[in-house]
Amino acid sequence: MWAHYRENSSMYKRTPSRESTNMTDVEENSSLLGNGLEKETSNPSWKLSLPHVLVGTLSSFLFGYHLGVVNEPLESISVDLGFRGNTLAEGLVVSICLGGALIGSLFSGWIADAVGRRRAFQLCALPMIIGASMSAATNNLFGMLVGRLFVGTGLGLGPPAVALYVTEVSPAFVRGTYGALIQIATCLGILGALLIGIPVKEISGWWRVCFGASTIPAGILALGMVFCAESPHWLYKQGRIAEAEATFERLLGASEAKFAMSELSKVDRGDDTDTVKLSELVRGRHFKGIPFPGLSRLSGINAVFYFSSTVFKSAGVPSDIANGCIGIANLLGSIISMVLMDKLGRKVLLFWSFFSMAISMMLQAIGASSIVSNPGALYLSVGGMLLFVFTFALGAGPVPSLLLPEIFPSRIRAKAMAICMSVHWVINFFVGLLFLRLLEKLGAQLLYSIFATFCVMAVIFVKRNVIETKGKSLHEIEIALLPQD
Repeated sequence: MWAHYRENSSMYKRTPSRESTNMTDVEENSSLLGNGLEKETSNPSWKLSLPHVLVGTLSSFLFGYHLGVVNEPLESISVDLGFRGNTLAEGLVVSICLGGALIGSLFSGWIADAVGRRRAFQLCALPMIIGASMSAATNNLFGMLVGRLFVGTGLGLGPPAVALYVTEVSPAFVRGTYGALIQIATCLGILGALLIGIPVKEISGWWRVCFGASTIPAGILALGMVFCAESPHWLYKQGRIAEAEATFERLLGASEAKFAMSELSKVDRGDDTDTVKLSELVRGRHFKGIPFPGLSRLSGINAVFYFSSTVFKSAGVPSDIANGCIGIANLLGSIISMVLMDKLGRKVLLFWSFFSMAISMMLQAIGASSIVSNPGALYLSVGGMLLFVFTFALGAGPVPSLLLPEIFPSRIRAKAMAICMSVHWVINFFVGLLFLRLLEKLGAQLLYSIFATFCVMAVIFVKRNVIETKGKSLHEIEIALLPQD
């Protein structure tokens, strides 16, 4: 088996300047890679890297919070700012944030590569603080839209940064678990936004508190990153070899640092001469990662989060109860995925998640039809939506943000993530803008059937294209994805 591994490794491009200096390290660590038992029993302590990951996932908390913050207060905002009944204006309040996120995500890869992962987090927090403050203080629709646009630029920077950071600072044996923390933080953000919005109907102007409260975790993120480790992968690419090794010692322990540096030297071999081409991202083996964000969003999940209050109200369910149940279902599914991610693997969770989501959407479509009587329709609609959120959180939510930076080579990882997240935000924008209008024109039954179809397409895509990355180092994943001649 090790002979096959060495043979595949030879397919990498090698630069003369690095070949001689790295060959010794490669040979010294061959026995470690070849002996799976020894490698397994020498896993580094997860406690060293966990605090750094937790600070990074504050950006995911903010991501979730701003996705859900307009859900409950939207009606009060429209009354206070004078655009009540204007569904286009309501859609803009939701979706302009996503338009800003598209702008942020387009530049996220270049920012992360230019200034590092830590400063990318800080640059993500700054516009969120400014934008949330503007939204909380505004007295007109224009001010709200500008504030939401600023928040969106920060949201666009955050997801690629946290996905890169978690992938590059985590030990391989817990990388899936840490990746699930991204989704858990997002769920907590959504749940926090739903809970803080409960008093909005009883307390005049409470929606301003909902926006203003988000500046606190954003400030903690910006300050906390000062004390966190930089990505050793980024430091290595900058030629700061000693700092990269010292960072590995901080994250993994001294006994694992040299092995990690040897792995890193093999992953990054050839980066000096290779340049990132757009064609690499839109065709061939790297293209397999691009559809993930689109299929995940076209499943209809964001429509649930943005407009669950409106949908549940039409089913006769109080919005505060409905939103609380959605938040709990999302959080529960995410916690279960954290337990299973490094046991069952990414592909299994992703496949059954999309499959269950398709079933859930079909249940909602049946509930919205005239086939079922009123009590049964209510149970199908509400139960189907809760099951949809729960199964989304099991796989389709947490897996793509972890799997994408795993399957992209180091030299194009940040920029590839930028393109993937741009696809994510484009689809998010149109879902947020058009969902209510499509619900009016097409009806719930047809719209939910369309979402179910996209879930089925995702099941087929996962079955045919996704490889398992559970427990593998980034170098092993890169080897597995090389073209087989």
